[in-house]
Amino acid sequence: MHPMLKPALRRAWRGRSTVQFGVTPAHAVTFGPLDIATGSFLELLDGTRGLPLLKEEARSLDLAERHVDVLVERLAGAGLLDDPHAGGAEAAALRRRADVLDRQRPDAASLSLVHPEPGSAVRRLAARRAMRVQVRGAGRVGAAIAALLSGSGVGRVDVLDGGLTEPWDVAPGGLPPSAVGERRDVSARRLVRRSAAGAAPRTTEADVGPEGGGPGLSLVVVAPRDGLAVYAPDPGTAEPWISSGTPHLYAGVIEATGVVGPLVLPGGTGCAGCLGLHRADQDAQWPRMVAQWRTGRRGAVPACDLALSAAVAGLAASHALSFLDGELPAITGSRWEAALPLMEWRGERIAPHQACVCGAARTTGALSPASGPARDTMAG
Repeated sequence: MHPMLKPALRRAWRGRSTVQFGVTPAHAVTFGPLDIATGSFLELLDGTRGLPLLKEEARSLDLAERHVDVLVERLAGAGLLDDPHAGGAEAAALRRRADVLDRQRPDAASLSLVHPEPGSAVRRLAARRAMRVQVRGAGRVGAAIAALLSGSGVGRVDVLDGGLTEPWDVAPGGLPPSAVGERRDVSARRLVRRSAAGAAPRTTEADVGPEGGGPGLSLVVVAPRDGLAVYAPDPGTAEPWISSGTPHLYAGVIEATGVVGPLVLPGGTGCAGCLGLHRADQDAQWPRMVAQWRTGRRGAVPACDLALSAAVAGLAASHALSFLDGELPAITGSRWEAALPLMEWRGERIAPHQACVCGAARTTGALSPASGPARDTMAG
C-alpha cells in the first residue's frame, strides 16, 4: 500500500489538535487528536512511499511503527486515504493511458469522495469503459446526455433518432451548428466520438442487435425531442426493456418544464405503466387527454430553452453515472420536475401499481434509493 491523503479534500486545522478534511458537510470529516509530530507525518502521505518507508521516516519524528499502523488504519476507515497503485488490473491498465486519465482526473477526484475505498475511483472509471448505454433522442437534451456520458468514460454510447438536424436542435455541449441538415443519428455519433476520453473498446458482433439493442446494454436513457414521451411515457415503448430486465431512465423538457425520471429497474420499481395507472386513478380523464396529445399535430417547435435543457441533461447524466457506478440514485422509482421561471425541483415517488403488468407491485422489497448516511467525525 502507498497511502495518499485524498487530494480532493481540502485540509484545515480546527485547533491545535484537530484537522478537518473537506469543506462541505456531505464529505467533511474531522480527525483528531493529533500531536505536532503526527501532523507533520501527514505531509508524507502523498502516495510516493510504501508503509516500510513511511515507518522509517516516522522514526525520525519519534513516532513508533505501531503509531503509524493505527494512524493509517484510522485514516482509511474514515475514507480519507487513497492508493495510486490500487484498483486491480483494469485500473492499472487505465493508469497507463495517461492521455485518457488526464482528461478524467476531475472525475476520478469526485469518485474518490463518493467511493472511499483506496483505488475505487480509478477502478470505477475503468469499469465504465466496458459499459454500453443507449440514448434515445438527439435533440437538445438527448445529445447533451450522450456527450456527457461519453466524456465521463462510458465505453460505448449509442444514440438513436431519426430525421435531419434542425437549427433548434443545436446547443452548446450538444449538436453543433455544422450538423444542421445532417442525419441526427450521424451527427450524434460524431458528437459522442468527439466527446470521448480515448477510443472506445472494440465492438463485437454479440454487442449489436436490432436498432442498437442486444446483449450487454447497461442502461437506456429515453430523452426524445418530444417531451410528452417523457412526461406521459407510452408503456408499449418500454415493453422490450421490461421483459429483458433492462434499466431505463427518462429525461426531457415539455412546455418549459424539465422532467428527470423515473429510473426504472424492471420488477423492482414503478414503470411507465405504473405512472399512467396512478394518473388515471387520480384523474379519470387522463387517458383520454393523453391519447389526444399523442395523436395531435406536432408542428410547433418545442418550448425547450438552452439553460433548462442543459440542467435536465446534467441531472440525468449524473443520475445515470451514479447508477452505472453501482449506486441506487435518488431518481430510482421517482420523478423530478422543475418549471421555469423558478426552477424549483420537486420530487414524486412512482410507486409500483397493483394493476400494472410489470409485476413490480408483487415483488417483495421493491427497490428504492438508499439515503446516504452522514459521515461520522473521528474522535481521538
